[in-house]
Amino acid sequence: MSTAQATGAGAVKAASRGMTAEERKVIFASSLGTVFEWYDFYLYGSLAAIIAKQFFAGTDPNTAFIFALLAFAAGFIVRPFGALVFGRLGDMIGRKYTFLVTIVIMGFSTFVVGLLPSYSSIGIAAPIILVSLRILQGLALGGEYGGAATYVAEHAPDDKRGAFTAWIQTTATLGLFLSLMVILGTRTAIGEEAFADWGWRVPFLVSVFLLAVSVWIRLSMNESPAFAKMKAEGKTSKAPLTESFGQWKNLKIVILALVGLTAGQAVVWYTGQFYALFFLQQTLKVDGATANILIAASLVIGTPFFIVFGSLSDKIGRKPIIMAGCLIAALTYFPIFSALTHFANPALESALKNAPVVVTADPADCQFQFNPTGTKKFTSSCDIVKAKLAASSVNYTNEIAPAGTVASVKVGETVIASYNSNGLSKEDAAAKSKAFTTAFGDAIKAAGYPAKADPAQINKPMVLALLTILVLYVTMVYGPIAAMLVEMFPTRIRYTSMSLPYHIGNGWFGGLLPTTAFALVAFKGDIYYGLWYPIIIALGTFVIGTLFIKETKDNDIYAND
Repeated sequence: MSTAQATGAGAVKAASRGMTAEERKVIFASSLGTVFEWYDFYLYGSLAAIIAKQFFAGTDPNTAFIFALLAFAAGFIVRPFGALVFGRLGDMIGRKYTFLVTIVIMGFSTFVVGLLPSYSSIGIAAPIILVSLRILQGLALGGEYGGAATYVAEHAPDDKRGAFTAWIQTTATLGLFLSLMVILGTRTAIGEEAFADWGWRVPFLVSVFLLAVSVWIRLSMNESPAFAKMKAEGKTSKAPLTESFGQWKNLKIVILALVGLTAGQAVVWYTGQFYALFFLQQTLKVDGATANILIAASLVIGTPFFIVFGSLSDKIGRKPIIMAGCLIAALTYFPIFSALTHFANPALESALKNAPVVVTADPADCQFQFNPTGTKKFTSSCDIVKAKLAASSVNYTNEIAPAGTVASVKVGETVIASYNSNGLSKEDAAAKSKAFTTAFGDAIKAAGYPAKADPAQINKPMVLALLTILVLYVTMVYGPIAAMLVEMFPTRIRYTSMSLPYHIGNGWFGGLLPTTAFALVAFKGDIYYGLWYPIIIALGTFVIGTLFIKETKDNDIYAND
């Protein structure tokens, strides 16, 4: 492998030595910026209910919350487009300045949310501006990760690239903690009523201090040695998008990076850090405080392993660790989530075994309830009963009814008829919903289905151990991924080429996981059926990655420029 030459100082990177002060500064600056970016995203997600009341007050509460979540989702949906915009700039004008632009856009957008007048003050302009700010944040995040990974990797010694870039992977966890601490501190200081009224703005406004620190540090950084060398030699790309995606030689590597690496990495990450929390709270009915504490504790235990597996990838390779993480996760998700039910809500486990439930419906009346935008309404009698069962964590089997039959659900010996809400007035729909919900609730309660997990029955050490295992899977697939993506592409189009598959994988494959999982559960009638989504994607990545992706550990990242 050839050595990497830095410009300016004329220094040559040694292959094996300790981390220099400049390299520590590079990692700190890149990681701090990414902490800040994720702080912003988690902040909005945590405060979605309050934001719904502030900016979407012109609709009913349920619709307002849906639109608030849509505004949140918009930030994930546009991430690949941010990867294209800022990846192109990063490959044309440099890593440092593009990297600086993304943090300014993200920070400015977040700060302005804290100042934005509510719906009651400026009407429809409030949600329009809010969504626009969310789109700007998503675009900035689309350019942030690729910039951080590229910048750190191009500063790292050849034999420590995995260890150096792994530090970036820890920052999503740190961003989550920071946002939760600021929210909790503000709520404690001023009280819930004041927080819901105006205090929710404080965490957004406080972000300006994080922005100032991040910008100051990034302004003091030098351009990456690889890009500076290439620019001095006049070899920068004039058309990064065309070179990245318009030429099959590179496009096929981009596609392989998506389906053979980032898609599987994304679903394993979202399952371990997001779906596990959703499963505890929504499916197992564990109270929010307990579920969040257990997830937070598992993240504290597991986060150092990002560095462990990143460093290990410098010795044995990136590919075997990522592929092993995808395979082991896919093979063990069902037993792990089944064990979570056993240790977190044994009463639910007992009910699932001993109280069979049957849905009788016309198959033509039943839709696959995939609803990524949150705007589609499922109004048939079959859809209503299946959504209720899925939300109540009740398994069921299906029986076919004659065409046109109104769906019903049988719990033990009790049969409850559903209803069609399409065409009903709001008042009639509400009355039928209330009657059905009451009858259904009484039936499943009598069958032994708990309304919530009994805190005294939660085996917290075992639940924590299982959640930590899920986080370890995350660290296996995520720790080495930045180094591997950097090493797959030449310097002249690296920022562009690696950013797009990363953000399609994480923004779309990963971001759609909760919605897809819920639709699968409602479709099949099995609380674990949603796990097939991450399992199939992870197995697909394992097969494609194993067969078609080459190990990159020993690649010369300065070659072919």
